[in-house]
Amino acid sequence: MNAPQQLPTMSDLEEKMQQVLANQKQSYLAEGVVTAETRIDRLDRGIDVLLEYQDKLVDALNTDFSCRPREVSLLTDLAAAVTPMKHAKKHLRSWMKPEKRSSTFPLGLLGGRSRIEYQPLGVVGVIAPWNFPVNLAFGPLGGILAAGNRVMMKPSEFTPATSELMCEMVAKAWDENEVAIFDGGPEVGQAFSGLAFDHLLFTGATGIARHIMAAASKNLVPVTLELGGKSPVIISRSADIEKSIGRIMMGKTMNAGQICLAPDYLMVPEEKLHEVVEAIQTSVGDMYPKLLDNPQYTSVINDRHFQRLTGYINEAEERGAKVIAINPGKEDFSEQSGYKIPPTLILEPADDLKAMEEELFGPVLPIMTYKEFDETINYVNSKPRPLAAYYFGQDKSEETAVLTKTTSGGACINDVIMHIAQEELPFGGVGPSGMGAYHGFEGFKNFSHGKSIYSQSSLNIGKISGMLPPYGKSTESAIKMQVKK
Repeated sequence: MNAPQQLPTMSDLEEKMQQVLANQKQSYLAEGVVTAETRIDRLDRGIDVLLEYQDKLVDALNTDFSCRPREVSLLTDLAAAVTPMKHAKKHLRSWMKPEKRSSTFPLGLLGGRSRIEYQPLGVVGVIAPWNFPVNLAFGPLGGILAAGNRVMMKPSEFTPATSELMCEMVAKAWDENEVAIFDGGPEVGQAFSGLAFDHLLFTGATGIARHIMAAASKNLVPVTLELGGKSPVIISRSADIEKSIGRIMMGKTMNAGQICLAPDYLMVPEEKLHEVVEAIQTSVGDMYPKLLDNPQYTSVINDRHFQRLTGYINEAEERGAKVIAINPGKEDFSEQSGYKIPPTLILEPADDLKAMEEELFGPVLPIMTYKEFDETINYVNSKPRPLAAYYFGQDKSEETAVLTKTTSGGACINDVIMHIAQEELPFGGVGPSGMGAYHGFEGFKNFSHGKSIYSQSSLNIGKISGMLPPYGKSTESAIKMQVKK
């Protein structure tokens, strides 16, 4: 009888991660110049494996969420991972070209030349979350591989079926010295975040990001942190309510609101509150005639988050807020085997409710009212800076006020979330909602070292410029020219 197979210990796994990191760094140095052809080949292999595994990914995501629509998985995980790779593949040759910069007078006039060359960093670590586990693990590879780097990934333990499948995909598409992946729980994530990467990308909660940044700081590893926060939606008196609410609720109900960019609360003119609530009920009913038995309405990921969200709702009810659960099919959500929550409105909530203090990350939507538009600006500015801010309306002065008087990672006018789908717009937060950005050329630069290079002319610049001792009249002339107003 064969002895039971012994599972690797945590120390074994840490040793393995350290060894893979060392091997990747050594392989990167041995490779020398990473050609455009090599980068494109690595991207092509990523695209191919994503397309090959798309049906299996849909099934795995549905298993992990207990109900995840096929269309949502294909649009927001598969396509959203393939698109950045295709975009990078198309543009990386132009991104790789040195950037000419002007040289300080009179050096440029005398033949000196300045440029920036983008060099790979080396090995980039990627820690991906559970809400879009494929997109946020594979999508960043567009910029990372285009920049010529090697990669080590850590997927979320909250999506075990998807993470297991991604391990298989990575092993099939790349050599371990190119891209490696390590599955496991929080202890694996903790060890992973302490590795001496050349850069670390983390997508997840602000609270966890503090630990990630602290771990990375021990090796002075630069970090890109894609976090979240409470992204506000300001609806103007000039807005088309029906059209605006349709776009808002599409963003809020997609993936059951488990999106870092999902609308977190609405601010509406006080006289339009009833109209807004009616429009939300109509919009949800049009998209989802029923919810509980509808395979197109996503479940909350697990019991922990289900309890968290229902706790927010219960607290609001206990504190006297008006709570409206939008349940078009009048289904009984108490009798379910999964974790679905109907879209739930909390009207005019107290500011100290947990639903107003914590990022919701689910299908719960507080609605506040205002009398004067300036109240919305003041309120947003009284809170930590969000990942996104959304304005709906046709008043250009209000639009300008939202864009210039508030600070957010990104913004949309008359829509929500869609700025992340623009590959040439950098995606990132500000303050507690994130640090650094990627996507498109900004992503390529984020995962590259922009090396400044100056090439001197054949002339005796030291003598001509007066910089060469013994100092004399030419030195004094050069100083006067440079210090005058």
